Amino acid sequence: MRTLDSTDFQLLIALSREPRATYVSLADELGLSRNTVQARMAQLERSGVFLAFDRRIDPAAAGYPLTAFITVHVQQQKLARIVQSLAGIPEIIQAHGLSGPSDLLVRCVCLDAEDLFRINGAILACDGVERTETALDMGELIPYRIRPLLEQRLR
Repeated sequence: MRTLDSTDFQLLIALSREPRATYVSLADELGLSRNTVQARMAQLERSGVFLAFDRRIDPAAAGYPLTAFITVHVQQQKLARIVQSLAGIPEIIQAHGLSGPSDLLVRCVCLDAEDLFRINGAILACDGVERTETALDMGELIPYRIRPLLEQRLR
């Protein structure tokens, strides 16, 4: 990924405020030419700066109102195969490898407690998974955000 400069940060901040802004409106707001904005946006996209659009879709709107975080303890030598198996479970929307007492942190969405029980069983059925611990999401207190970091970089 390339190093971002102040113009890139200004573009990203403007986009975080108005994700549907046109190149023309971004150019007007930032005092840049439309061609500059278009070229910068193309560079940012090629560099992998933008995440996939589906990260903006609320699972609750798709009928999955319950979110749980599941820590998974695994046999390390089977990790690649376990991750592949977990990726086959549609309700798992994110997973991270961890340092510390747990090996993986899995974020899953489900219909209800019974559905969560089924998903947890599917995780436990993966060869190499030793045990899991589940915590229910009681509510998002600080929504995912990036603008404060971008603004900090401009200071």
